[in-house]
Amino acid sequence: MRHKKARLQLNRFTSYRKATVASLVRSLLTCQSIRTTLHRAKAARSLAEKLISQAKENTLAARRRAFKVLGDHKLVSLLFKDIGPRFTKRQGGYTRIINLGTRRGDSASMVIWELTEIKAKEARKPRKAKEEKIEEVQGEAVTETPVEEKHEKPKTQTAVKEHPVVTQKPTKKFFGGIKNIFKKERDSL
Repeated sequence: MRHKKARLQLNRFTSYRKATVASLVRSLLTCQSIRTTLHRAKAARSLAEKLISQAKENTLAARRRAFKVLGDHKLVSLLFKDIGPRFTKRQGGYTRIINLGTRRGDSASMVIWELTEIKAKEARKPRKAKEEKIEEVQGEAVTETPVEEKHEKPKTQTAVKEHPVVTQKPTKKFFGGIKNIFKKERDSL
């Protein structure tokens, strides 16, 4: 009998459930915020909270226990060097679940599961700053033109190339030749 054996089973065998929960925790630690179902988030929340509590200890034994779950040295070092120190002042509640509504296909309740202390993503700096300088003279803005203006496109943007129009007739396709083999001859009455 399984009296008092309460857990979110996620309709999986034990090994599959453990793998699903560990995968969710890995994704949460790398992305800091993921979109998943409510039951999966609730099932994985306890493991994520335990790992962050271990990261606050920062001992060798805690690192080994975290590696046993995460299975990635880079992720363990991220957990202990970056995520763990963020939560030194908190005693618990390292993650939050925000409801999104239901999924259209199967009406499962979707949530955003995220860390409560999210590190802001650094904005990318432009490679070269523009050389225009603006000076304000008695409330009027006067712009100085740069000495040389380069009209180069940034390397991050992909240029759309226009292909010339092909006027040649395409060669006979493979299936076009096979179609003639299987063509039935019609009997005329």
